Amino acid sequence: MKDTELYAALLGLRPPWRIREVKLDLAADRVDIWIEEAPGAKWNCPECGKVVPLYDHAEERQWRHLDTCHCQTYLHARLPRVQCPDHGIRQVPASWAGPGAQFTLRMESQLIDTLKECDVTGVTRLTGTSWDEAWGILQKAVARGLARKQRRIPRHLSVDEKSFARRHRYETLICDAERGTVEYVVDDRRQESLEQYYRQFTPEELAGVKAVAMDMWDPYIAATQACVPGAGEKIVFDKFHVLRVVSEAMDQVRRQEHKALLVKGDERLKGTKHLWLANEENVPEWRRAEFQAVKGTNLKTGRAWAIKESLRKFWTFHYPQRAAEYFRRWYFWATHSRLTPIVNAAKTLHKHISNILTYFQHRMTNATAEGLNSKIQMVKEMACGFRNREHYKTAIYFHCGGLDLYPKVETSS
Repeated sequence: MKDTELYAALLGLRPPWRIREVKLDLAADRVDIWIEEAPGAKWNCPECGKVVPLYDHAEERQWRHLDTCHCQTYLHARLPRVQCPDHGIRQVPASWAGPGAQFTLRMESQLIDTLKECDVTGVTRLTGTSWDEAWGILQKAVARGLARKQRRIPRHLSVDEKSFARRHRYETLICDAERGTVEYVVDDRRQESLEQYYRQFTPEELAGVKAVAMDMWDPYIAATQACVPGAGEKIVFDKFHVLRVVSEAMDQVRRQEHKALLVKGDERLKGTKHLWLANEENVPEWRRAEFQAVKGTNLKTGRAWAIKESLRKFWTFHYPQRAAEYFRRWYFWATHSRLTPIVNAAKTLHKHISNILTYFQHRMTNATAEGLNSKIQMVKEMACGFRNREHYKTAIYFHCGGLDLYPKVETSS
């Protein structure tokens, strides 16, 4: 098989395209391939599809293709221009590359695969591309995916925030809890941030939302109540956030008591922070005896820990009425504990109890958003942070958006 026939088969070229020449430069580790049309080729107008006469050829262009062994491979062609009576002069598109692209469709697909596995700098080292070229492919893939994305609002939403940079700069993430994808990213975590997402949909579409999981952040609550019909029964406060409120109150009790004990020379609570914060069954085996000893003493921290642990049983009930009764008893215990941080935490939960109890109707948490948050954090660390907010959003959509990122590659029949 001739080299021209080999590459024509590998590239999937169809008539009237053919390969004129293949040139190998071993010193430069490079293969150059020139493509042309066969004599007497017929062309169609790219706009209307009519067979139209050839007008002229554009300047020669170059596209980077998949490597041949260790050699970078480049395609060269002068694309024909045709003259349509209805649409004027139009350029015939290349079947191997998209409009204005520097890479062939197959090379784009390979770069997207590589970008999924490592950061942009790593892609440049592996593929011999520049940073701007690799990032351009990522941006183009996201734009392509968003354009293809079906307009729909998920039945089960998960709303969370993600830190963009220091000094309390956040992005609001709206996730599809069923598919495990980021649906929308918007600046800040204000009421209008979430409303910006909801306003894309009609009231009828928003009525199809079954549940929205979130933490007890007032702007998110207000936005959902303002836009989603029947939001009062659809908002579900994340149970892990609820438990964290009480855990943080318990830790505040521990810190206050630890300071008071140190004044008396008592170091019983030194180095025990993570023992109190862990669930009882998660305390390391080699520290169980130590924890049992300090837990058995008459400490305020021990009482706060018992209140924290007892709230975990709340989530085991199957019926909201039983859960509500259990919370009522827990709330009485917590508010009569004479531990100010615990009292304040219990009052916070009591204020939001109606949408804590909706968990038993929808059995939904913010675990999807938290899992995506972890993935986004990994992407953020791989990139050593993002100074550009738009780049940050693009990276989130690329890695977590569940988008159709790849160009459509024609296969030979």
